[in-house]
Amino acid sequence: MCGIAGWFHWQQTSVAQQSVLQQMTDTLRHRGTDDQGFFINHHVAFSHQRLAVIDPENGRQPMTVDYLGARYTIIYNGELYNTAELRRELKRSHVTFKTSCDTEVLLQAYVRWGKTCLDRLNGIFAFAIWDEYNEELFLARDRLGVKPLFYSEVGGQLLFASEIKALLAHPKIEPVVDLEGMADIFGLGPSRTPGSGIFKQIHELRAGHALTVSTQGVRVWRYWQVESREHTDSYEDTVSAVRDLVTDAIRRQLVSDVPVSTFLSGGLDSSAITAIAANYFNETSQGTLPTFSIDYEGNEHYFKTNHFQPNSDADFKSIVASQYATDHRDCFIGEKDLAHLLKEAVELRDQPGMADVDSSLLWFCRQVKKETTVS
Repeated sequence: MCGIAGWFHWQQTSVAQQSVLQQMTDTLRHRGTDDQGFFINHHVAFSHQRLAVIDPENGRQPMTVDYLGARYTIIYNGELYNTAELRRELKRSHVTFKTSCDTEVLLQAYVRWGKTCLDRLNGIFAFAIWDEYNEELFLARDRLGVKPLFYSEVGGQLLFASEIKALLAHPKIEPVVDLEGMADIFGLGPSRTPGSGIFKQIHELRAGHALTVSTQGVRVWRYWQVESREHTDSYEDTVSAVRDLVTDAIRRQLVSDVPVSTFLSGGLDSSAITAIAANYFNETSQGTLPTFSIDYEGNEHYFKTNHFQPNSDADFKSIVASQYATDHRDCFIGEKDLAHLLKEAVELRDQPGMADVDSSLLWFCRQVKKETTVS
């Protein structure tokens, strides 16, 4: 993942404010340690904390392209799963590309198609584009809200960032939790009300929504809504369609220029993902798929079957790892590590979360990161 932060100022911004932008960006270092970039002009300030996945050499951000005398600049956190299709379509419109990364494809898609580019995107994303021609900032978030994006209107400007902590690093934002925020923490935790940022001045750009800000003001709108329809397909057609969709979704997410692995718990979801990924690795001659599992130290001695969990996960993950000949690693976390990371897990979430689940996941991801970047 990457981290983005910045602001739009209705009056003026300047390079003298880069120290504030730096403070905001430094809070996002854990989202990517490969690079850090900045862009400031008379209306906007952008920063990007990068985890390089596609085209590490040429995909630096903020990224700018020129078209018909105007400049367009993007910062982006996410991945497009239909990059190849979009690139081909744009090339037919005589677009030339300087990189192989999806960032440039997304930016060129906006340059050619404007805000309607959102209708063509298959992926997970949160991005900001400065449209110099229209003097307008454009923010958008993916359909299901996989990638986070928060914003705040304060002091004659609109601030935005991938995480709440980056906004709290700005001197204009006070870390005040009001009654609504408290209700979210105690009534809905670890969830939040859609659109809520817990803190008084902070809002979340909701999933499937976009936002524009200019001298004309701020506009937020929904660009996508899930639709419920009667299911009329036969059982056989349904099985075939679900298989094709799941397989396609997983294979698209395996495109990477850095090492890829899967989490393997032995449950239905991770087993299916691992099976499809291992087959893809085999078909494309990418070698053996690395898989990782987490368990608690001593669990093999203390686990007892019950109606909720009649079998240990270890029984099934071993079967899957063996069946698909994966390069499997078991990671075991102790109680001290679990307890030690509880506070840091809350700080990374910017709110109380799922306690030991969060701290164990944080520890596990750090073990996996030692060997693979994408999982």
